[in-house]
Amino acid sequence: MELKRVVVTGLGALTPIGNDVETSWRNAVEGVSGAGPITHFDASLFKTRFACEVKDFNPADHFDRRKARQLDLYAMYALVAADEAINDARLDTEDVDHNRVGVIFAAGIGGLHTFEEEAGYYAINADKGPKYNPFFIPKMIADIAAGQISIDHGFHGPNFGTVSACASSNNALIDAFNYIRLGQADAIVAGGAEAAIFPAGVGGFNSMRALSTRNDDPATASRPFSGSRDGFVIGEGAAALVLEELEHAKARGAKIYAEVAGGGMSADAYHITATHPEGLGAVLVMENALRDAGMKPEDIDYVNLHGTSTPVGDSGEEKAIKKVFGEHAYKMNLSSTKSMTGHLLGAAGALEALFTVKAITDGIVPPTINHEEGDNDPEIDYNLNFTFNKAQKREINAALSNTFGFGGHNAALILKKYKE
Repeated sequence: MELKRVVVTGLGALTPIGNDVETSWRNAVEGVSGAGPITHFDASLFKTRFACEVKDFNPADHFDRRKARQLDLYAMYALVAADEAINDARLDTEDVDHNRVGVIFAAGIGGLHTFEEEAGYYAINADKGPKYNPFFIPKMIADIAAGQISIDHGFHGPNFGTVSACASSNNALIDAFNYIRLGQADAIVAGGAEAAIFPAGVGGFNSMRALSTRNDDPATASRPFSGSRDGFVIGEGAAALVLEELEHAKARGAKIYAEVAGGGMSADAYHITATHPEGLGAVLVMENALRDAGMKPEDIDYVNLHGTSTPVGDSGEEKAIKKVFGEHAYKMNLSSTKSMTGHLLGAAGALEALFTVKAITDGIVPPTINHEEGDNDPEIDYNLNFTFNKAQKREINAALSNTFGFGGHNAALILKKYKE
């Protein structure tokens, strides 16, 4: 069976550094930090009191009151990003067979805010017996963003959510890629959304000592690959990409941003939260992605790193990069856009894939911000080009985007410049 070619024809984003694709990308290139004091709740008693929140988001601008009652914040973010991508791709039109259009949308956690609200209500009113909002379950579950997108647009193709912690939306993109290249769909809206900046999310990650506690200077707290990094900065938002079969896209005159070349998955099989210190799972997932794409390490010009700003995670990924790419590792650009957006958990992979697409189309590598001269980790080789602090122009023919999640889940996606 001949596999079909798959391209990216639509992009959508709602992020801590912009409420659409162009604003988010411009701020990423300019090195703008999305971190600031938490406003979603009173965090004054928490170890971490800052995050990368979406700014100036009013549900009433996007949903009527009836619809808003049915949606957790994470699903709202998903619908807004998906709408932008669908409109960008001109996918919701009569010349597209909606039976052949699917939605695969990820969340690592899902409706945490809804769960927290309902659990809190019951705790306060336990003596009155159980009483729950009828929308509680369909607002909370991690697959509902995919369902809501399909309902809004009448897309009847493959429809589900993927959950693999911080690798979730990269897995969604790889699944969409495989469905399309196997001929089971013409197009799929794929991505991820997350909204966990609430007491349970921040408190839970604090108890694991996973979050940065640099409360005196939030804007510089996410500092991947720097010696003084002390944990990730939690972020929120959504990103969506329309993946489409090449001939289908060409037949309808769709704009083509880039081509999906391949995807890889692996498991660390090591620890419930920590990545392997030598990056063994990371090595395997990148090798699997290269093999799937039919590419050699020398074909990759840029890697959007998982780069969370955690001590063990960053050093393990650096070791893996050098093992997979050898001497070519020193010729590539590397960067972590989480230095600006924070870590969007289950939405991270989709947003970073979107930034990777924009890097290819615009010929520019977004930076890894917040690195100070001399703030080095002896475990990290600074002869590698981490694109510290300032974007760099370069022709990018192919790029790889890494995501690694709690449980040892790893996913890597390879995107390349579209050529006839």
